[in-house]
Amino acid sequence: MEPLIHSKLRALCRLDDIPDNGAKGFPPDEGQFTGLMAIRQGNAVHVYQNACPHIGTPLDWVPDRFLSSDGRFIICATHGAEFTITDGTCISGPCKGDRLTLVDVVILDGMIHVSPGA
Repeated sequence: MEPLIHSKLRALCRLDDIPDNGAKGFPPDEGQFTGLMAIRQGNAVHVYQNACPHIGTPLDWVPDRFLSSDGRFIICATHGAEFTITDGTCISGPCKGDRLTLVDVVILDGMIHVSPGA
């Protein structure tokens, strides 16, 4: 992917709006089908499209519920597939070996940004 150009960034939220080791979902932009989800681990944030690679359904069963009960994996609510947080690889379930679609992230002055249209 091309590096993000700061003047063309979309702000998602403040880093502090997501609890450490927590997750937050974001609705799709106008005209887009899937929204985004962000998972925070300390000062690191991993952002993915909120769509399971198996059938494209949103991963959360209730708003902002993306993680396993122990917080170690992203879970698909539709069929229970487990994904690693750091790179979105499916480690169990019908899409084992597939990956979530990663979105480039920039954190500026405590604000999480992604490219427009992400």
